[in-house]
Order: sequence, then C-alpha cells, then structure tokens
Amino acid sequence: MYIVHIASECAPVIKAGGLGDVVYGLSREIGLRGHGVEIILPKYDCMRYDHIWGLHEAYNDLWVPWYGAAIHCTVYCGWVHGLLCFFIQPNSQDHFFNRGIYYGANDDQMRFAFFSKAALEFLQKTGKRPDVIHCHDWQTGLVPVLLYEIYKWHGMWNQRVCYTIHNFKHQGIAGTEILWATGLNQEDYYFDYDRLQDNFNPFAINFMKGGIIYSNHVTTVSPHHAWEAHMGEFGYGLGHTLHQHQHKFGGVLNGIDYNVWNPEVDTYIPYHFSKDDLKPKVLNQKALRERLWLQHANKPIVAYIGRLDDQKGMHLVHHAMYYALHREAQFVLLGSPTEPAIASWFWHEKNFLNNNPDVHLELGFNEELSHLIYAAADIIVVPSNFEPCGLTQMIGLKYGAVPVVRGVGGLVNTVFDRDYDQTHPPEERNGYVFYQMDNQALESALDRAIGLWYHYPEEFEQLRLQGMEYDYSWNNPGRDYINIYDHIRHK
Repeated sequence: MYIVHIASECAPVIKAGGLGDVVYGLSREIGLRGHGVEIILPKYDCMRYDHIWGLHEAYNDLWVPWYGAAIHCTVYCGWVHGLLCFFIQPNSQDHFFNRGIYYGANDDQMRFAFFSKAALEFLQKTGKRPDVIHCHDWQTGLVPVLLYEIYKWHGMWNQRVCYTIHNFKHQGIAGTEILWATGLNQEDYYFDYDRLQDNFNPFAINFMKGGIIYSNHVTTVSPHHAWEAHMGEFGYGLGHTLHQHQHKFGGVLNGIDYNVWNPEVDTYIPYHFSKDDLKPKVLNQKALRERLWLQHANKPIVAYIGRLDDQKGMHLVHHAMYYALHREAQFVLLGSPTEPAIASWFWHEKNFLNNNPDVHLELGFNEELSHLIYAAADIIVVPSNFEPCGLTQMIGLKYGAVPVVRGVGGLVNTVFDRDYDQTHPPEERNGYVFYQMDNQALESALDRAIGLWYHYPEEFEQLRLQGMEYDYSWNNPGRDYINIYDHIRHK
C-alpha cells in the first residue's frame, strides 16, 4: 500500500508534543513493513533543519486556490531519518509558517486550513494517488472534507482517509471565512449539524467534527480514551458525533520508538542496562545525583517528566513531591510550564527547596537529561487529569521505573495495579493505579510503591522486571493501522 501522512508535526524536525513522535514512529514502522510512506508538512521557519537530509525544491509551480484567487507555493523535499517528507512553503504576504512558532497565532485556523488545501492540491497536481491519506488532529480535519467535496471530482476518486485524534480538547473552531477561503463556499450546506456546524455554537464550524464525519475511519490514541471520548466528558462536546459514527471509530494505542527509548542502546545515558542485567541502573542513579546535586543516599528516586499544565494534574504533581520527601524518598522534576501562573508557582517551589539535598526541580525541557532521569528513576508519577495515551509511563516501564498513574485514558491500557488489578495475573502486573483526583488517592498508590521499595526490595525488583517485559513499541500499533488501511482502501 501507499500511505501519505498529512500532519502539522513530525519528530524530530517539528515537535511540539506527542503528535510529532507518533507521526514519525508510525510512518517508520509502516515503511519497515514494506509499504510506501510519505509525509506532507508545513515548512516552518523554526523547524530543525539539521535533521533534514538533502532538502531541495521538488515542485515550484503549485498554485493553491484561495479566496477566489490563488497563492503560489514552493514544495521542498528531504529525508528525515530515512522518511521522505514534503514541506509546503506558501509564498504569500500572510507568512503562514514564517512566524517563529508552530502554534499559538491568532489565525491558526486559517493557517492550517490553507495547509490542508495545499497538501491536497499538491497530491492532485503531481498525480500522487495514495491508497490512504492519514490525517492527524484538528489541524488537518478539513482534509477529508476538501477531498470528498472538491478533490474527488478532480481525479481523486479512490483515495480514502484515516483520521487520528490525539487531543479532543483542541478542535479548530472557526467561522464562515474558512469556507470562502478554501472554496467550500456554501454556508447553508456546511452549517448543518450533520456536516461542519459545531455541536454547541450554530455560528461556527468545527474542523475536528468535519474530520470525524468525512473520514473513512477515525481513531484516537488508546482504546480506553476512545471509550472516554465517546461515552464520557473527554470528547469535549463531540461525544454525540462519535456516537453517530461509532461504526468507524476506535482506539489504537500509540507506541514508542525503541531505537530512541531503550536503556540497552540509549546514547544519552552513561551506563547501558537491560532486564537481564539491571546492575548498571545504580550507576545511572549515581550519575544523576551528581549532576543534580542530590545526596548519595539509600533512597528511592521518584520522578516526574512532562509538561507542567492543567492536563497533567499539577496539584497532584506538587503533592507527590512533598509526599515523596515525607516518605524519605528523593524527587526529581523535569518539565516546562505552559502558563505564567504555573511557572510562577513552580519557580517559587524551586527556590524554596533549592538547598534540600533530596529534591531537584528542572524547569524547562532537556532531552538528554530526560533520558538520564528515566534511566535512574525507581518510580515515575503520571497523575494526569486526562491522558489520551501517555508516553511517559511506557518509557518509564522500559527503563525499569515503576509507574504510579491515575486511571484515565491510555494509562489504564498500559499500567496494571500490582495489588488490585483484576484482569491480569500477579506476574503480569507492572505498577500502581489510583482513580480519584485528590491527594489521598495519590498517596495511597505512591505509599504502596515507596513502601514496597523499602520493605520488600526483592518484590520491587520483580515488579520492575515485569514492567520491562512489556512491548510498547510500534510493532502492535503498526499492525493495527495496516489492518485499518487495508479495510478502508479502494479495492
């Protein structure tokens, strides 16, 4: 099969979050299985050009219809760690992708509507006819709409769309100007509950809703999150739309790239180890303590790695830090605050705890340091409010860090409580789970993890090894997505 991904990110060249990792990891896996894969991306001025090999102009005569006129684009081509990528650069005064940012502009909806239109125009003009176009998140939600309402009539009869939603919270809400810009035009037709009209605002269109309705198959990034979005609050208003289209909706758990996240080959850690030889993990702990000025002590290292924002359960991260200290453990945090209030809060804590030899807060993100923390941690906490998939717990398991997680989204699909899980035998359990959002719930799980480390060290080591046994690579998701592609493609 021939698969084209259309996305706003692809790690490591364009990465703002987990979306970039998924686009890269899945594309690589599909390619390794013998299928043709290409990726279409915006050409941002701020992306990591050092990760692109052989970047050159591939197509210099792309005119994208826009507001009844057309914008000239240049399409560049290059290889990102073995994957063929096309980068679309609009040559217009709007400077859609020359802003020094990926997201966060006031006209994001217009920027990515243009990108969606340009990607399809590029496929149509160059005669590329993939079996499946795989779109990601709200930024490309208009691709299936444009395909079936416009491009289908210009030679793209047989193309099918798989649409993956990584985060339901951001849906791409816009007004009529998007319709007129993209050539969809007919307001009465699209402002319809069964098409693009937002479920709660009759005067707005919803990119993500369009993606769900017009795609041939819709996925989200874990089976449990698919249930949460369909039946619970985490569809953020799209639950009824998902219900109407439940026959083509499901969850496929994300994977992680074991070429990058693997303590046996990790280039960022000083001492390699595996489930067959765990001893060097102690040496990584020594290295981390020296780097972060922590005291050398016979204490478990509890870690948090991730963004500092409301989604991640900041009040519980904060409580975990003090509770770990209370239980005679050490605590390490690595994360970037996303809001001024959270930044101020954690900077205050950092200054307050600066001289404590058992805690270190690193505010910002450092890829190299994150690898070392995973390699050194005994326990990793993921107390998220919601978590569509979560990569932190999967990486932690691979590095022998026992996860303590809240029972939401993909965390439920990957972490199984040592004491209380009813679906796995004891030898297949790998961590600790709590469900409520209060401090007591977190304490109950974290206390069990730290207590096991102190009082039953052999059982803790066994739990660590059971976690390392799990395969959360792209192997299984890759197979699942190929089955989806095969199911929906034109035959």
